[in-house]
Amino acid sequence: MADVDDETRERIESDAYCETLGIDVVDLDAGSARTRLTVTEDLLNFHGTPHGGAIYSLADAAFAAASNSHGTTAVALETNISYLEAVDVGETLTATAEETHIAGKTAEYEIEVTDEGENRIATFRGRVYRMT
Repeated sequence: MADVDDETRERIESDAYCETLGIDVVDLDAGSARTRLTVTEDLLNFHGTPHGGAIYSLADAAFAAASNSHGTTAVALETNISYLEAVDVGETLTATAEETHIAGKTAEYEIEVTDEGENRIATFRGRVYRMT
């Protein structure tokens, strides 16, 4: 895979929303990305489990990083997520995004969210439009 240029990498890694939630971009390559988030008390819902929005945001951050890694602005056309398991406070989750299809100005990505034991917690899919 091709390297991500420094300007693109800096733009992706300086996301203010991710910084607010504590999401880190830990790996970035052309068409793929990995993000990480440790579940804190601040991210729990009223059931005492991580809010679905926090897990969605982790997966969406990996999706955004992977889809914008080519240096061309990519905007989401559609996304969906399936939640599979709950996790506890203190658990570190990882979202791994892979480009699965490119067709003209659109591309598709699959993102797997796993816990520290590499158990799948959620599956996210997204499609983007690449602007010129």
